[in-house]
Amino acid sequence: MERVALLRSLSCTTTAACRRNLFFHRSRRITTTANRPSFSSSSSSRKHKLQQQHPLLSINIGWRRLASAPSLHLKRTFSVSPQAVVTTPKHSSSSETDGTHGFADKLGFDKISEEQIPECKSLAVLYKHRKTGAEIMSVSTDDENKVFGIVFRTPPNDSTGIPHILEHSVLCGSRKYPLKEPFVELLKGSLNTFLNAFTYPDRTCYPVASTNTKDFYNLVDVYLDAVFFPKCVEDFQTFQQEGWHYELNNPTEEISFKGVVFNEMKGVYSQPDNILGRISQQAMFPDNTYGVDSGGDPQVIPKLTFDEFKDFHRKYYHPSNARIWFYGDDDPNERLRILSEYLDLFDASTASNESKVKPQKLFSEPVRVVEKYPAGDGGDLKKKHMICLNWLLSGEPLDLETELSLGFLDHLMLGTPAAPLRRILLESGLGDAIIGGGIEDELLQPQFSIGLKGVSEDDLPKVEELIMKTLKNLSEEGFESDAVEASMNTIEFSLRENNTGSFPRGLSLMLRSIGKWIYDRDPFEPLKYEKPLQSLKARIASEGSKAVFSPLIHKFILNNPHRITVEMQPDPDKASRDEAAEREILNKVKDRMTEEDLAELARATQELRLKQETPDPPEALRSVPSLSLQDIPKQPIQVPIEVGEIGGVKVLQHDLFTNDVLYTEVVFNMRPLKQELLPLVPLFCQSLLEMGTKDMDFVQLNQLIGRKTGGISVYPFTSSVQGKEDPCSHIIARGKAMAGRAEDLFNLLNRILQDVQFTDQQRFKQFVSQSKARLENRLRGSGHGIAAARMDAKLNVAGWISEQMGGVSYLEFLEVLEKMVDQDWDSISLSLNEIRRSLLSREGCLINMTAEGKNLANSEKYVNKFLDLLPSTASVDASSWNARLSPINEAIVIPTQVNYVGKAGNVYDTGYQLNGSAYVISKYIGNTWLWDRVRVSGGAYGGFCDFDTHSGVFSYLSYRDPNLLKTLEVYDGTVNFLRELELDDDTLTKAIIGTIGDVDSYQLPDAKGYSSLLRYLLGITEEERQKRREEILSTSLKDFKEFANAIEAVKDKGVVVAVASPDDVAAANAERPDFLEVKKVL
Repeated sequence: MERVALLRSLSCTTTAACRRNLFFHRSRRITTTANRPSFSSSSSSRKHKLQQQHPLLSINIGWRRLASAPSLHLKRTFSVSPQAVVTTPKHSSSSETDGTHGFADKLGFDKISEEQIPECKSLAVLYKHRKTGAEIMSVSTDDENKVFGIVFRTPPNDSTGIPHILEHSVLCGSRKYPLKEPFVELLKGSLNTFLNAFTYPDRTCYPVASTNTKDFYNLVDVYLDAVFFPKCVEDFQTFQQEGWHYELNNPTEEISFKGVVFNEMKGVYSQPDNILGRISQQAMFPDNTYGVDSGGDPQVIPKLTFDEFKDFHRKYYHPSNARIWFYGDDDPNERLRILSEYLDLFDASTASNESKVKPQKLFSEPVRVVEKYPAGDGGDLKKKHMICLNWLLSGEPLDLETELSLGFLDHLMLGTPAAPLRRILLESGLGDAIIGGGIEDELLQPQFSIGLKGVSEDDLPKVEELIMKTLKNLSEEGFESDAVEASMNTIEFSLRENNTGSFPRGLSLMLRSIGKWIYDRDPFEPLKYEKPLQSLKARIASEGSKAVFSPLIHKFILNNPHRITVEMQPDPDKASRDEAAEREILNKVKDRMTEEDLAELARATQELRLKQETPDPPEALRSVPSLSLQDIPKQPIQVPIEVGEIGGVKVLQHDLFTNDVLYTEVVFNMRPLKQELLPLVPLFCQSLLEMGTKDMDFVQLNQLIGRKTGGISVYPFTSSVQGKEDPCSHIIARGKAMAGRAEDLFNLLNRILQDVQFTDQQRFKQFVSQSKARLENRLRGSGHGIAAARMDAKLNVAGWISEQMGGVSYLEFLEVLEKMVDQDWDSISLSLNEIRRSLLSREGCLINMTAEGKNLANSEKYVNKFLDLLPSTASVDASSWNARLSPINEAIVIPTQVNYVGKAGNVYDTGYQLNGSAYVISKYIGNTWLWDRVRVSGGAYGGFCDFDTHSGVFSYLSYRDPNLLKTLEVYDGTVNFLRELELDDDTLTKAIIGTIGDVDSYQLPDAKGYSSLLRYLLGITEEERQKRREEILSTSLKDFKEFANAIEAVKDKGVVVAVASPDDVAAANAERPDFLEVKKVL
């Protein structure tokens, strides 16, 4: 469930690391509630909801061009064992812990176990509440980013989506906080660094995080009251809103299904990869709770009754069925005191026994499943098949050493572009892209999945045969020693670096611990990686890697009969058939109704909408705890920066504690590049990392990167610059390594940039196919991002460049390029070399480094050597990139059951001068007007707005939206909403505080250094940051009224792009003739 109006980061970085048990923990099909600035599709395999860096003042980048820095070149990230900090925990002395345990005893908690966890520099204590049996893990450390989470086992018996709907609904008001949505009030006025909820196939998690102690305890109290005493179990209308209901505006009209979860899951079931994942899981676990969909099947959701919904909460949302987590530098006594106030209100129940997940018995022979998925009618449908092989690895949970070994094996087989199983499948030419998640171990029993999509019907047996043959060969021949060394270094680096991005480290720890704890296993075990890792290294050293890994391939895969082969067939008529079947059901419902029934349903529809659109009374709003402006720092967060030169090249250095890791970015100006070469840039970047040099093939190069560094990536960065017509456009090569390997890091960067040969035609063709498959998947699952990019391309040059390298234009380019690779490879190879010649030069180069001061100083000689090897060409004039797409309203038509609706315009064109209040106002619009009208009453999964302060583009977007023209009417109503708005001081203060929370979002050292680099590139000074902050803090109601005048330009002159279904586009053009120019893709 995505819970926020989402100001920015609609593109979510897929970083499986933070959800993996031990260091390879993978999450499988998790449905989530949004944290503040991130938006990701629910129920997707191995995705966590990263809270992205807020772009307003800290980086000040519009989310469309840079939601966050791309992950380094480790194609699949393994688990990072969150080592929260490196200093000694405050609460670790025996006298202090004895005092805490005495206090705990008085409050009714028994200490079950206590352990120092050196890997995360923490003291962890496991308590049990005597009265209810609730279990509490209290982790004390010096990390200021405090985390709380409460988790319930919630195994469903059917696919009505009860756990998912309940996860949405409990956050819609509670005993102490009797307003419509306390969650949204927290979004508006909290300094949270994470605010979210997750529905897994067998459990539901409610985590929060904040660096401010007062704010943190406010969040904890709201969440505890929400899960234990929600209003939704007494409020049928909340069930209707979040789950499902019949909607009828007028007795003469057609009835429709509405509900946030209902529409969300229609979006999920429009995506082939998601459909495949669900079918695979359900076929693998036919006899236990994983055989149904906890997120909800849209065809089954309307069978859920309110009584079943209430009973599920009564049964499972009980302390006896709870695991509770605290982490951070706050007082461990205060944690227990807060909990006792809630837990003492309950008696013990049998929920913990009733919620146990039964293991699936292993099959005695393989199973084959054939299903259809909705496909467009363009292209050769015979080449759009998917096939995936899935194994349930064990009838029981595995021991730690076996689990670790399997995770390591998974990385060896699939973890990088050079990994043999991944490489052989892609090089076969039998399919476009890998599907399946490899090892998945977040449920009770581990699984392994691998396959291909974009397969010809005739080649399906060949893919299956190739997978089995490759696995057999790997078991017989083993892995190269360099590959094993590269995997080991990569894994160890990730563990010791402990970089969870903007995902709180304490939450990463919690999710990994819960992966065992939820099944009544040791919650400490997943936190301690050192001993099993050293044991595995010793085994490999003494016995050899083949002796370690070959038996695992034989036992768990080759000789395992519990294998499910899932074949997905493209069906261009499936989407329309599903819609027709839904319409038939609704017509039958209406036919059975009397005139009185229809009138009553219309009245109930209006009553629900009135409730949804009526603001909470002031006294209810005041019940939600909040901070005051006095709690807010008056200055922005400062990042140390020293600007100097090495060999005449500008070098930025950030002296920050990084645990002996050196982070670096090498930046090249992209402006000399010819306009016609821009679409080739993403493939140029991929080629640098995945083609070989004169003396190394790409496998050897990839292994060398793994052995010597923590990863390298190369990618384009483009943004508008405020006050300038020309964009800021660069290629960034980004790398990290232990400081002692700085020389290796810069040597490898030089090899990648200068020595890679663009000669491997077949590999390049794979890159094109993979890119096409990724973009097609984005169109279905992240259509809002595609719409945003398309609108930007119509409004400014930077947007046009980005769309050429990642939007619909790029997809069209790839379709042409795919044929050109066979017909005119030489010209493509020459173009790639021309890009390199245009970019690589000391002129316009910039180096950025983040590390401790001594490591920065030691690295300078390696930087100097790197720069000496760069070509020193004369300054080249910037190419003219003055291009934009035609500013027409467009519909990008795809096979889907939901829409993504956008509208945007440039407010700077009206003469508007940027003021920090715009950040407050944009956030407020998203969390009130758009939240209430697009999501709550409109039924979309998300409605939000964005103000790119660099370009001046103000845009509206919706996500998994059942509407199209109705949503555009809401967007146009924003102007009057602002003009008629009345704000009391409390509401305004909350809006300001929430904005500051975005601006000051928590960052790890590498992100701080990177943010500082981007500010430098965009010319954002510390004086401007201070000015904007002061404007934010002094925002007034007058600013809201004035901003209405600015965004009136979007209403009157804005451009519309909708990624939508054929039927909805046809209906929109029937109602407003020729409103949308139709562009059919997929």
